[in-house]
Amino acid sequence: MSSLNKGHDRIEISLKWDPSPPGEPATDLDIIAAPYPADDPYGDPAYVVHPDSRSPDGTITVDRDSTDGQGLGYDEIMTVELDRVHEQYARVVVGIVIQQQNPRTFARVTRPGLRIREGYTLLSETDFSGVPDATAAVVAEFRREGSGPWEADFAIRGFDEDPVAFARVMGAARRP
Repeated sequence: MSSLNKGHDRIEISLKWDPSPPGEPATDLDIIAAPYPADDPYGDPAYVVHPDSRSPDGTITVDRDSTDGQGLGYDEIMTVELDRVHEQYARVVVGIVIQQQNPRTFARVTRPGLRIREGYTLLSETDFSGVPDATAAVVAEFRREGSGPWEADFAIRGFDEDPVAFARVMGAARRP
C-alpha cells in the first residue's frame, strides 16, 4: 500500500498576527526551517532558512516577511518544496520564533495564527493557544526514509529559547 502514498510535495507555511497595542514595541514573528542530514537526522541542522535567506538549492524560501504584523491576512509566508529536497536530507523541521529584545510569549502576541497547506488542502492550523508561555514553537516536521515519500507531524511543541538557541535545538530528538 505504501506505493499509493505519494507523500508531501510543496508546502506553504503562513503566519499572521496583529500589530502590538499602542505604546508597546512592535511584535516580530519569524518562520524558520532547517533540513537535517540523513546520516545524522537529530544532530545539527545542515543550515537554517529564515527571513533574508533561502536554502542553497532554492527549495526553502521565505516569500513574505513582516517585522510588525501590519497588513491584511498572512504577514509571513514560507514555501518548502519537499519534492526537490536532495536525498541527503531525511528531515525538515519548521518553527516559529518571536524576535523580541524583551522576551515575549505567544500569550502576549495579538491574535497569532498559523496555517500549513499543500495546494488547497489545509494540513494544520493553530492559534498557539496550546503553547501560551513559549517564545518559540516547532510547528511541522517532515521526514522520509531514503528516497521514500515525505511524512509529516504537525504537533505543536513550545520552547522557551531565544532565536539563536531555538535554531540549534528545534530539531533535537524529543524527550519522553
